[in-house]
Parts: sequence; C-alpha cells; structure tokens
Amino acid sequence: MTAGDVGYDIVDGIATLTLDRPEAHNALTVHMVRRFAEASAAAQADDDVRVVVVTGAGDKAFCAGGDLGELIPRLTTGELEILTPDPTKRFLSDVDKPVVAAVNGLCVAGGLELLLGTDIRVAADGAVFGLPEVRWGLVPGGGSHVRLPQQVPWAFAMQLLLGGDHVGAERAREAGLINEVLPRADVLPRAHAIAAGIAHNAPLAVRAAKEIAVRALANEPRFALEYALNARVVASEDAREGPRAFMEKRTPKFVGR
Repeated sequence: MTAGDVGYDIVDGIATLTLDRPEAHNALTVHMVRRFAEASAAAQADDDVRVVVVTGAGDKAFCAGGDLGELIPRLTTGELEILTPDPTKRFLSDVDKPVVAAVNGLCVAGGLELLLGTDIRVAADGAVFGLPEVRWGLVPGGGSHVRLPQQVPWAFAMQLLLGGDHVGAERAREAGLINEVLPRADVLPRAHAIAAGIAHNAPLAVRAAKEIAVRALANEPRFALEYALNARVVASEDAREGPRAFMEKRTPKFVGR
C-alpha cells in the first residue's frame, strides 16, 4: 500500500480494506473515496470473499472524515458526486456481504458515516466518535441523517447530529453504535475472529439475511432527500466559511446564508 490509498487483501475468505493515510488520521482524499468504492465493489463481486473487514492504518485513527484541503472544498463547490455518485446510495450500500469494522482510534465526520454502513463494530477503548460538521457550516451528508437514527436512540443521534459532540467508546457502546470495546492491540484480531466465525456459516443464507434486513429499511428515497437538502447547505456561504476557519484555526463567522 502507498500513503493516501486503500489497501485490499484477501485471506481465508475475508477481504480487509484498510484506509491508509495514517499521517493525516486516514482523512479521505478524492482518490481514497474512489479506491474504497472500487475495493468494496471488488469484494462484492468476488465469490471467494464471504466477509469484509474495514479498518484504518496506524494506531490513532479509523478515519477523520474528508480531507479539508482537497475533498471538502470540492464538495462545497458542487461536486457532490464525488461522495454520492448515486443520490440513493451511500458507503457500502451495494455490499450484501457482512462488513465488520475495526475502529482503532478517531472515527468522526465521514469516518463515522463509513462506519454506519458496516454491520458489526469493534472499537479501541480510546476511540472517539462524532459528527462535527454543523460546527463548520456543513452537514454529514454521507447517510448519517438516515442511518444514525435507525441504529441508535433518537436523543443520542441528535446529540451527534445537532450538537456536533464527540463521545468515547464506552458511551458509543452503551448507545448501541458499536458492539465491543477492547484494548487497541486486540481490535483488529477480534474483528477478524468475528469475520472468521461468520465466514464459516452458509454463505447464501448469510447474504440473504443481510440483504433482507437492509432492503426492508428501504433507505433509497431517504438518502435522496438527504442529498437534496445537503446540496442546499454545501452551496451556502457558511459551508465555505466553516472549513476555511478550521484550516486557519479560528472561530467561524456564520451569516446564515
């Protein structure tokens, strides 16, 4: 793997996708978003792959979201298709194989949105979760408004969506956002152990079970609604001011338009 890429390895029917930009907390570049989509599609198409594991390189972060120097500015100038080429789909929407997340550290913004597309989640005891976008004039338009309230209690979802708050791993587990909290060194081995257990089950039954559960949610029109309203937000002056203020390490001056 090279820095700023997405690793893709298959061992014993388990495909491991690794966000590989540890020097930048695995923040997503445009190239990484595209590579993740390609790797996800490859895992879905490969009959030898029974389970997918997603993790981040290094020992500090799973993913800190979109890169503020490249990806976010392009989104705020109207290139929403970078993240959502199909307004009715989000991260991992087309993967009907089980996806296990190994969260080794910081998991915020687009990183948390990616996490919401997974099925089973193991996190390090020092992991942090959050959706800080509203603090910077943006909204988490990668599926959070749809998936998060489906997966955790409403009040907890609103705390993250509206407050931009960060929470620790134990609080995230209590809310049902993640399954287990472990020492950092144990996270990836545990994720692979869970994946191996699933891989021993009947593959057609496992895929059908996930497909039924996901399709029963009928999220496509909900994602389309989020896409339409997000387009209005990212076109605003506030959406340009927020990331600029973050990069300049100052308090943003929002004008409400």
